[in-house]
Amino acid sequence: MSPAVDAAELRRRTRDLLAAHPPATTDRTDFLKARFDAGLAWVHYPQGLGGLDAPRSLQQVVDAELAAADAPANDPRRIGIGLGMAAPTILGFGTDEQKRRFLRPLWVGEEVWCQLFSEPGAGSDLAALATRAVRDGDDWVVDGQKVWTSSAHAARWAILIARTDPDLPKHRGISYFICDMTDPGVDVRPLRQITGEAEFNEVFLSGVRIPDSHRLGPVGEGWKVAQTTLMNERVSIGGSRIPREGGMIGPVARTWRERPGLRTHDTHQRLLTLWVEAEVARLTGERLRQQLVAGQPGPEGSGMKLAFARLNQQISGLEVELLGDEGLLYGDWTMVRPELVDFTGRDAGYRYLRSKGNSIEGGTSEVLLNIVAERVLGLPAEPRNDKDVAWKDLSR
Repeated sequence: MSPAVDAAELRRRTRDLLAAHPPATTDRTDFLKARFDAGLAWVHYPQGLGGLDAPRSLQQVVDAELAAADAPANDPRRIGIGLGMAAPTILGFGTDEQKRRFLRPLWVGEEVWCQLFSEPGAGSDLAALATRAVRDGDDWVVDGQKVWTSSAHAARWAILIARTDPDLPKHRGISYFICDMTDPGVDVRPLRQITGEAEFNEVFLSGVRIPDSHRLGPVGEGWKVAQTTLMNERVSIGGSRIPREGGMIGPVARTWRERPGLRTHDTHQRLLTLWVEAEVARLTGERLRQQLVAGQPGPEGSGMKLAFARLNQQISGLEVELLGDEGLLYGDWTMVRPELVDFTGRDAGYRYLRSKGNSIEGGTSEVLLNIVAERVLGLPAEPRNDKDVAWKDLSR
């Protein structure tokens, strides 16, 4: 880290960027590219890769200057999988060529990413995955099926884990790849959800050829690489920065204030309890982000994601109950395939239904409870009889 890159220096660099590329007259994509090239995209990343090797905590200095100038953002919700999962994994395990090729268009938003991890027979037990990757010269040929893939219908690239050695135990025979979603062997099919949308997809891979140059990490060490992705995923889902009364608690609190006729003593007590818990979760998320300044996310992110799922479901349930018959209304059941989910811009019925997925996506709550118990609290691990058994010999 260069000692010259402090808050004052970042302000100067940000103002130089704004002077050279005025947001009011500069094309949005051109501005974002210039910001990346100036090292102001994610300041803690290395120089030449959108950063300046500065402390992560100083990103807020840049963001504040740009917000004051009404500069365009890169729409982080639309490209959240790329920003929150693919980028830190590429940074941690990618070659110099991979970093140069993928990080800039990822951050700018020119290329959307998705995550090909879960399978019909390997959801909670992800290491039991059956998608195969077989070496063929300089390529890997991949066959299998993935499921619950957010934004696969909009993605240009995917992070993919596949089994490369069935003779090894399940955690040790996996490799990690970058998959081209435009390959003719990739078939994306919508999964209609209880909300009526198809935000998720199932993806069929038939003879998909992936060059070995698109492998992240050594052959057979994909599980280790995937842990970086999963830890970052849980932080990005459960630990995103929100203001007080942000997220799901906001609409309920507004309804409570604006419609006093709906209030009862019971709902008042429950709302107070959930408001306090939401604020505790928000502040805990701030502490977690401060810990990230010192290194990679750890298992604590699983606790944040657990709290996020539980609170969203309880808060949305209270909102529907508070609104009575009105809470049962559902605005639009039209089949759409959104690139992102808007939890707060829809009606209460939508929030109630969509929150049911929060305890599944990004790792089921049951799996996360085990992670917190074993890796955070230090409790004894559950018995695992298949730990040293070759994957091909496991019953499926």
